[in-house]
Amino acid sequence: MKLTNLINFALIFASITLVPGIAGAQTANTNSSETIAVNSNNLSINSTSANYLQPFNLVTFAYQGGLQQHGIPSGGALVLKTLNRNILAKDLVKAAVNADKLPSQVLNDQNYLNAVNLELNVLPDYAAAD
Repeated sequence: MKLTNLINFALIFASITLVPGIAGAQTANTNSSETIAVNSNNLSINSTSANYLQPFNLVTFAYQGGLQQHGIPSGGALVLKTLNRNILAKDLVKAAVNADKLPSQVLNDQNYLNAVNLELNVLPDYAAAD
């Protein structure tokens, strides 16, 4: 059962992080015989593809205690509060912004918040497999 949950978690994570980049990939022709993949996604300021903590890494960071000084519990306490809906994605993102781990505009990025919410939803399964 734990292995199944871990596999499901990995599939969800892979689909969230990899599909947007794969879908936007195109090939570009060069003067040589090589083909180069070009990502044609136009990234907005609020894109989850920006260079900051990905949702999985944010939840993992919180789970490991990285946001305790900003009011987010670690380990089992985080799992319990997530299950009871006492901690939501927005709470985690606010704490990360306060810890200078994320830029403040991420608070308005609904795609990022949704991805963090997905990670929080599978956190109990992930923690049980730990």
